[in-house]
Amino acid sequence: MMSGNRAVRSTACARRQHHGRWSSDTAVFLAKVRYGGRRSLAPCSVRAVGSNTIGCLEAEQPWGGVALPSLQVAAPAPGDALAVPFEQRVHEVVLKQAALAAAAPRTSRMAAPETMAGGLKAAYDQCGEVCKEYAKTFYLATQLMTPERRRAIWAIYVWCRRTDELVDGPNAAHISALALDRWESRLEDIFAGRPYDMLDAALSDTVASFPVDIQPFRDMIEGMRMDLTKSRYRSFDELYLYCYYVAGTVGLMTVPVMGISPDSSAKTETVYKGALALGLANQLTNILRDVGEECLILQSSLMSVFVFTRTCASRVDSARRGRIYLPQDELEMAGLSEDDIFNSRVTDEWRSFMRGQITRARSFFRQAEEGATELNQESRWPVWASLLLYRQILDEIEANDCNNFTKRAYVPKAKKLMALPKAYLRSLMLPSSQTQSQRHYSSLT
Repeated sequence: MMSGNRAVRSTACARRQHHGRWSSDTAVFLAKVRYGGRRSLAPCSVRAVGSNTIGCLEAEQPWGGVALPSLQVAAPAPGDALAVPFEQRVHEVVLKQAALAAAAPRTSRMAAPETMAGGLKAAYDQCGEVCKEYAKTFYLATQLMTPERRRAIWAIYVWCRRTDELVDGPNAAHISALALDRWESRLEDIFAGRPYDMLDAALSDTVASFPVDIQPFRDMIEGMRMDLTKSRYRSFDELYLYCYYVAGTVGLMTVPVMGISPDSSAKTETVYKGALALGLANQLTNILRDVGEECLILQSSLMSVFVFTRTCASRVDSARRGRIYLPQDELEMAGLSEDDIFNSRVTDEWRSFMRGQITRARSFFRQAEEGATELNQESRWPVWASLLLYRQILDEIEANDCNNFTKRAYVPKAKKLMALPKAYLRSLMLPSSQTQSQRHYSSLT
């Protein structure tokens, strides 16, 4: 047992903690440090319950605090066809996720708070504290959800943030492909009901209670692997895959939790495509906003999706570090070179190129609207808020004459505040599929 004010090292650091297991009433992981001018988390310290923590990312043994039902998760199919376009491969993943959700009952079997075991309740509460500290607006929006959906979304948020920390935290320079392999193995244990710590336990209970599939989680880890090795994207098809990995996946993770409105007559596939589109749109918007920033901010998701994307994860991956998150073939077609980007040249060619990229991002936002209207009403507000807030960034890029090298596309606070009640009103509207059906019926009578 640890005292409330005492921090110790985790098992992964040097196996100093006896047995590598933690009591459900005592241990959660964390330590805050200064990193890159922002508050971040040292992933190898632990502190008692009540700390606001992301947690230890390197524990080597499953955690014994909560007994969870075991799950059977199919392994990915071998010999994935690499010849097909990446967009088609992602589409196949979406179809699978939609089919799994359509076959599952629309109610969860998560325990009510009053009947939930003490350790498991503490795990969810800890996830909520992390979400509250690092994604305040999103946390506020989750308060409209039912308690079981809200807790599950918090658990997914925390896992996504912890995954980000592997390649974005204070130890990012030391992260290897092997570390990501270990993280994926740990993910499989979570889905099999063998959590490593309290925060894992919350996710393990979530995936046992909702029809959440492991594939989007694996794919997000694959996006982290891509960040370790890839610095150029030859075509939009390659960039599409990356945006799916690091942001679109969050939509696929969360739709089963948010749920589809019982009033919706839309195909499940439509809702999942909308969730994917919002993640893609938010990620493309981040990329366009931060082309010239010394620190490229990659969202994943979460106030961005459920945002359907991970919440603001700062990654030092700018053009100055040699990474360019823009389609190389489209740059060449526009008559632009890497030197133009490194030297921050705002030319007519650059403006024309940017207008095309903005048009593409807006098309994904429009597709996202189709899915957002079909969600359960109590789940729509954070989604609409993400959509409206991020779409405003594109307007600001245009207002800056497409100079995203030396001018940041900043949305004034007043505009952000005005978007929130608008998002709430949009969340109250009937599913578009229902209104379309009503109009069709009226035309026949």
